[in-house]
Amino acid sequence: MTVLERKSKEERREDILDAAVIEFAERGYHAASTEDIARRAGISQPYVFRLFGTKKELFRAVVARCFRETLEIFQRAAEGKRGRAALDAMGMAYVERLLTDEPRLRAQMQAYAACDDPEIRETVRQGYGDLVAYVERVSGLEPRAVATFFAQGMLLNVFASMGFPNDAHEPWAQRLLAVCKEIGH
Repeated sequence: MTVLERKSKEERREDILDAAVIEFAERGYHAASTEDIARRAGISQPYVFRLFGTKKELFRAVVARCFRETLEIFQRAAEGKRGRAALDAMGMAYVERLLTDEPRLRAQMQAYAACDDPEIRETVRQGYGDLVAYVERVSGLEPRAVATFFAQGMLLNVFASMGFPNDAHEPWAQRLLAVCKEIGH
C-alpha cells in the first residue's frame, strides 16, 4: 500500500510556483493556462485560485520569486566582498545560474514582455529596483559601472534566450560575448 504524504499549504504553494515558472516560461503570461499549471503541480485548478486568487497574482508571485532568487544569488556571491570584486562575483554567479536554469531565464524575459499590465510592471520594477539597490550598496561603485553591469546582464539574457553562449557560432555573437567576458577584468 502506498502512503501519500500530505503537503502543507506552503509546500503546495511552492509546487504551484515551480509549475508556473515552467508554464509561463513556455507560453507567456497571456497564453499559459492555470489548468496546465495545476496539472503540472499535481493539484486541482480551484486550489490554484484559492492560494493565489487570480492568474495575474500567480504570475506576479512567480516574477517576485525570480527576482528574490536572483537577489539571493547576488548576496551569496558577494558575501565578504566589496567594490569590483563583489560586482565580478555577482556577475559570474548570475551567468552560472543563467546558463543552467533556462526556464527561469525565459520566465524573466516573459515578465519584461508582460509589463504592458501596470500591476505586473510594478512587480518587475520593484524586483529590478531591489537588485539595483543591492548592487549599488555592496559594490559602492559609480552609476556608470552599475549601469554597465546591468546592461551586460541584459545582453547575456538576450543571448541565453537565443541559445548562446552554448551555441555561439555566428561571428557577431562571438565578438559580443568576448567583450562581455572582458568587462570588469
